[in-house]
Amino acid sequence: MKRVQAWGDLVGRWFPVIVLVAGAVALAAPGVFEGWSSAVPWLLALIMLGMGMTLRPVDFAYIARRPAAFAIGLGAQYVVMPAVGWLLTVLVDLPPEIAVGVILVACAPGGTASNVMVFLARGDVALSVAMTSVSTLVAPVVTPLLVLLLAGTYLPVSAGSLFGSIVQIVLVPVVLGFLLRRFAGGVVERVTPALPLVSVLGITAVVMIVVSGSADALFTAGLAIVGVVVVHNLAGLALGYAVARAFRLDVTARRAVSIEVGMQNSGLAATLGTVHFGPAAALPGAVFSVWHNVSGAALAGYWSKRPMPATPADEHARE
Repeated sequence: MKRVQAWGDLVGRWFPVIVLVAGAVALAAPGVFEGWSSAVPWLLALIMLGMGMTLRPVDFAYIARRPAAFAIGLGAQYVVMPAVGWLLTVLVDLPPEIAVGVILVACAPGGTASNVMVFLARGDVALSVAMTSVSTLVAPVVTPLLVLLLAGTYLPVSAGSLFGSIVQIVLVPVVLGFLLRRFAGGVVERVTPALPLVSVLGITAVVMIVVSGSADALFTAGLAIVGVVVVHNLAGLALGYAVARAFRLDVTARRAVSIEVGMQNSGLAATLGTVHFGPAAALPGAVFSVWHNVSGAALAGYWSKRPMPATPADEHARE
């Protein structure tokens, strides 16, 4: 298992490059992955099961200790990104399916890699874990309603169908993973070192399937998609930090909120796009999967080298 953990650490460090290469391979030989789209929900469910297996009751204790910081962060998660995503679809002329894909990314819960980025950034990891966990648990209700509100003008949206999919591929696996850790902790502890490797391989497979299934759309609107994804992510990181600063949260909490808001569960967005709207709707999620890990890692690296405030009074000074 130590060897598996070492491989997990290695692919985790090179994850953006691995996903980028995988996307290029799928773009060059799309026929190789033809007919694999039905595997996408199962791959994401496996990743969500792994996320659930990492959760502990103590992860939710933060909500009771600092309810204001948690409420501010969760509110920013489901206000900032949906608002920015919708605005980008208004400003940029995108095909309807791709516009819906952008909104799916915008309305998704926090990304599973965000906790690692917050740790590397010397941010508030407990807040990050609480935000990721709760935003994921409420996603079956919040995400479909937001998608219906913001994307209904582009394509028909069935909030009920989206709710059912998110329950099946996110909520059930996360709860099952949590229960496994609670009642079969010894087994879970033995397989935990393999979870990062499983997550990376799962997301890589999702990206390859999505890219291969929508290669024509990517060739047609590739630059527009990449541009929208980059602006969306950077705006989320910046506005997440700005909101936390405006509410006078401390520096570590600002960093956590910034990364949580800017990093989305793009695998979920890609899966919902594939299942409910067509291959092109999954493209923004696939591109986001690559880009937000690059930007998140870069921001975490920058913050990790910044001095922390010496006293509480200094926490509101400009970093």
